[in-house]
Amino acid sequence: MFTRRRLLRISGAAAASLPVLTSTIRPEPARAQPRRQPDGPITLVVPVTPGTAQDTIARLLAPALTEFLGQPVVVDNRTGASGVIGTQFVARGAPDGRTLLMQGANFVMSPPLMPSLPFDPVRDFVPLVRIADGNSVLAVQPDLPVSTVAEFVALAKARPADLDYGSPGNGTAPHMSMVLFMLAAGIELNHIPYRGTAPAVQDLLGKRIAAMVLPVSVALPLGRSGQIRMLAVTAGERWPDLAEVPTLAEAGYSGATNTIIYGLYGPAGLAPELVSRINAGVNEWLARPQTRQAILAQGLNPTGGPQGDFAAAVRSELDRWARVVRDGRIRPD
Repeated sequence: MFTRRRLLRISGAAAASLPVLTSTIRPEPARAQPRRQPDGPITLVVPVTPGTAQDTIARLLAPALTEFLGQPVVVDNRTGASGVIGTQFVARGAPDGRTLLMQGANFVMSPPLMPSLPFDPVRDFVPLVRIADGNSVLAVQPDLPVSTVAEFVALAKARPADLDYGSPGNGTAPHMSMVLFMLAAGIELNHIPYRGTAPAVQDLLGKRIAAMVLPVSVALPLGRSGQIRMLAVTAGERWPDLAEVPTLAEAGYSGATNTIIYGLYGPAGLAPELVSRINAGVNEWLARPQTRQAILAQGLNPTGGPQGDFAAAVRSELDRWARVVRDGRIRPD
């Protein structure tokens, strides 16, 4: 029989003979945490001057980007060469989310006119989110004896290449929009390029030119005061504040329907999860009533939508304006 003392001696010896396992266990090395993007302040490049639609949208958006990306955002008006300088700066930026681009018409209209661009709008960028569409108005000076698009087309056909129209310059959105309309209507007007919108509008008001395509925000007060006559809006739907003005499609020229796409871009190579995060954040911001009101007040239509839809729209617009440049025989300055 085993006594209690003997049992304790046996169990103690057995325990002493067991290997000390804990001495051979090695802790797992700490796994490196993925680097959060963007990891630092963000520069939102606007390649045009302050006060433009692109600039206004960027300054409305900047606080929201700070909110959902957790980094301070600085708007940088990096202008020059019709938007090329600022756009090229972003194209050469690191794909870390710290350099973004707000672009408008130049992004899809300039490439066919500038074959030596130092960047490729498809290869060098990732479209992140469509923010707003710019609406325009086909307007004429009030002494012109026309009140409808049909009458304007009839007059232009009766006086081929005799009526002058103005634009802020060769290859600008108003110029390209008018060329698109001329192609759809089968008419020929004489283009007078100006150095900016203001002098072109002054000559329209002074009745030195017959017609012009104007942003809604510019056309609305001039039309209301009788200084111009608004014939049609270029978008696919009537503008709420101009419910009495038909669309070009309603006038019979659906092929001339167009808007200016304003959107946010990043350099190619951005991480897919960052692309998705930016797209989702901007869409949430665009859904806020105060955001929509602020954008509508600029004569723009807030849009948003999936990143893939925006990328497809950019490619479609690039193809469309390349055809306009070719068929309209537009030449670089």
